[in-house]
Amino acid sequence: MKSFQVPTQGHLNSLPVYQPGRPIEEVARELGIPFGDIIKLASNENPLGPSEKALQAIQKAARQVHLYPDGNAFYLKQCMSECLDIPKESIIFSNGSNELIEWIGHLLLDGDSNIVVSQYCFAIYPIVAAMFGAKTNTVRAVDYGHDLRAMADAVDERTKAVFVANPNNPTGTLASSEEVMAFLDRIPDHVLIVMDEAYYEFLPQPTDLLPLLRDGGKPNLFLMRTFSKIHGLAGLRVGYGIGHRDFIQVMEKVRQPFNVNALAQAGALAALGDVDHVQRTREINQEGIEFFQNQFDTHGLEYVPSHANFVLVKVGEGKRVFEELQKQGVITRPMAGYQLPEWIRISIGTSSENERCMNALTKALGLVG
Repeated sequence: MKSFQVPTQGHLNSLPVYQPGRPIEEVARELGIPFGDIIKLASNENPLGPSEKALQAIQKAARQVHLYPDGNAFYLKQCMSECLDIPKESIIFSNGSNELIEWIGHLLLDGDSNIVVSQYCFAIYPIVAAMFGAKTNTVRAVDYGHDLRAMADAVDERTKAVFVANPNNPTGTLASSEEVMAFLDRIPDHVLIVMDEAYYEFLPQPTDLLPLLRDGGKPNLFLMRTFSKIHGLAGLRVGYGIGHRDFIQVMEKVRQPFNVNALAQAGALAALGDVDHVQRTREINQEGIEFFQNQFDTHGLEYVPSHANFVLVKVGEGKRVFEELQKQGVITRPMAGYQLPEWIRISIGTSSENERCMNALTKALGLVG
């Protein structure tokens, strides 16, 4: 077979490939475990699944999949505008939040620029920067969370964007409202502030940054949110960004046509109207967080107190424990790729899934009895 000889961009040679949580099907095939005997607590998915309202809307929309979707997501955008009290022109929908991050790269980044992130940040931020030849300035974390003062200090003349996930993935840490507001005040207007709020809805008292966009007080602020987590629509890939209308207008230039498919739009629109499903998800998540953290305290395991729908726990040999759990039919997430080789991340499941995971973990660590 001839080798591939078409030259690609040289800066991509060292670009890492993002490794998502392993799907149930892959683990079942590899280990010979029946599909129904495996639970996945690896990718911060909603253990309740999507709401029934969303499923019904998706089934109805499936009858029209021979037609292209609404390229502008008119009804979804209208509903979101009313829910958030934000003009439609300040909202853009994407194929998951990852697409928003890539658009930022298209608009802002090149070989002479950089982004500022925190240690233990979401892996996609530096990967996208590297895609466009930009550098990443990584600021050391404090207690596994953002040092926002140091991140503001790290901004230089080549910085185009600074990324803050609040709560943070994969650590679950949360910066306070006071810390966030002080941080925003210190970032110059020519640097884009990207606040990744994928887990925003899990917070009992979140920092509401929408007023800064409504009154134009921070035009360089951009919020990213998703339907993958609280709404349980990870498989449909629906994210959205909220920002200054001028920035959104430029983003529209790099958005691919029909990037949010018809089933995704229908499911997301219905999910917005199911407040009961959101509330049940919050309750189950809080119960799960308390269960795991109490169990970790009982067994003397170090963990990072979480404000999201997962918890990071120190287990010693993360890869080995991850593999031992897989053999027992429990998929978690090893954290070596995040510079945390002694840790695993466990997504919150149903109460029975949480108990099964904890039993498997105690066995893998030799803590039983």
